[in-house]
Amino acid sequence: MQAEPVLLSRLLFFRKRLMKPLFSLLLGVFVFCAPAFAQEDSPDALIKKVTDDVLSIVRQDKDIQNGNTKKAIELVEIKVLPHFNFQHMTALAMGRDWNKASPEQKKHLSDEFRTLLVRTYSNALTSYKDQTVRYKPTRMQSGDMEVLVKTEIVQPGSKPIQLDYSLEKLSDAWKVYDVVVAGVSLVTNYRDTFNQEVRANGIDGLLQMLTTKNKQLEAGKK
Repeated sequence: MQAEPVLLSRLLFFRKRLMKPLFSLLLGVFVFCAPAFAQEDSPDALIKKVTDDVLSIVRQDKDIQNGNTKKAIELVEIKVLPHFNFQHMTALAMGRDWNKASPEQKKHLSDEFRTLLVRTYSNALTSYKDQTVRYKPTRMQSGDMEVLVKTEIVQPGSKPIQLDYSLEKLSDAWKVYDVVVAGVSLVTNYRDTFNQEVRANGIDGLLQMLTTKNKQLEAGKK
């Protein structure tokens, strides 16, 4: 498919340039050690507390530090994914094309996009070194249903990298629907590729492209 090489280039962009040194922090932010956090804390307080907790865990986990990708994937699946709104993320990635999909297609697309992100970035949990997090003031008023939490990743010998989280309030829990790393949206980074595939092969073509890419990643192909 024509869009597949472009998709691969976008995966490599995040994986090599931005996500490899950072995604352990990005994902670690949402490893919730107690369900009460999601109900009681504000979004910024929540992120700060669980980030500090998770960094402590990762520093002590020799398996993850030694490159145990399977364990990293299990960590992401169990602890991280429940706190992401993948349907909203997929809708943002597809833009206007989201409305062309049937309810069944939307579910399948969200599932495949979820799998793509997990399999592409979970190995970065093994790349944690000496990064620390600097938290910026969050502008939030009572009753706000969407909040942007801004942080910086401080790496020894390098300039700080901006890492922002877009969260929304669903029921009694805050969920992430986008992450922006150094000015680049994790979600909308895929939009051009997805739109190109839909124009060429329709919604089913995009679904097939994602399914194929996930099978390749599962098999260890680049």
